[in-house]
Amino acid sequence: MANGLRPTAPNKSGTGYNGPRESTGGSGIPGKTHGRAGDAHPLARELPAAPADNKQMATHARIVLIEDHAILRDGLRALLELEPEMQVVGEAGSAAEGARVARNCNPTLIITDLAMPGGLGLRSLDELRAACPGVHILVLTAYCTDEYIHAALNAGADGYILKDASRVELLHAIRAVLTGQKYFSEPVSARLVSSYLRRNEPLIPGFPRITERERQVLTRVALGETNKRVALALRLSIKTVEKHRANLMRKLDLHNTAAVTLFAVRNGMLPVSKAEDAEQREGHAAV
Repeated sequence: MANGLRPTAPNKSGTGYNGPRESTGGSGIPGKTHGRAGDAHPLARELPAAPADNKQMATHARIVLIEDHAILRDGLRALLELEPEMQVVGEAGSAAEGARVARNCNPTLIITDLAMPGGLGLRSLDELRAACPGVHILVLTAYCTDEYIHAALNAGADGYILKDASRVELLHAIRAVLTGQKYFSEPVSARLVSSYLRRNEPLIPGFPRITERERQVLTRVALGETNKRVALALRLSIKTVEKHRANLMRKLDLHNTAAVTLFAVRNGMLPVSKAEDAEQREGHAAV
């Protein structure tokens, strides 16, 4: 099937896909490279979902990889399948494929990039959570900015590791997340600590301080999300979201959604790509 899913049977060792395994070049994670023009729509791969009562899965982590560069997916799969307790059961090269593969494979862990075709970000992480409510999510990305880090954590990521991490660190992060812990690369942790220390400072000089929860709501409202979607993503009631929204709009003297979006864009609260989308959306609305 040229454009569909390609089921792959486990090899004799039960650790994943048959076929050659590519070296990761030592102890590091393979570098991310740009794919060829023909790789714009990489194939999704998956193994059958495990039965809910399969005892073997208690000791084997079922992992889905979501990454748009095939060479990096291949390297990650080869690296992970060297570990006896880890099994790559699915792969996808886009956000849309990722949610579908995850739903079919019943994984215990999803390792995903943030910036990919289809815009894997806030909304796509929400879709992964909806597809697999109990799954652990580890973000593996090259981005180390406050906007991306907070967006990923607010969307329910359990860990955030950078692509320049070593093989040892990646495996440590995976095992930590699988046992219910949080894991962040050192530069990510430093940014989180810095953000925590600044928590009592006004969001923007000259404006009243808003709470972290109000900031989360503001960011999602600026991205055009409805109160219902914000409530689902932040695991709050719709009434609580409405209260936070009213409070932040009162504090910042904002009177409608367009004003919230403009405020977030002008004050750097959205990643650049998201800010451009928000500006275009509000520009069309104004017309």
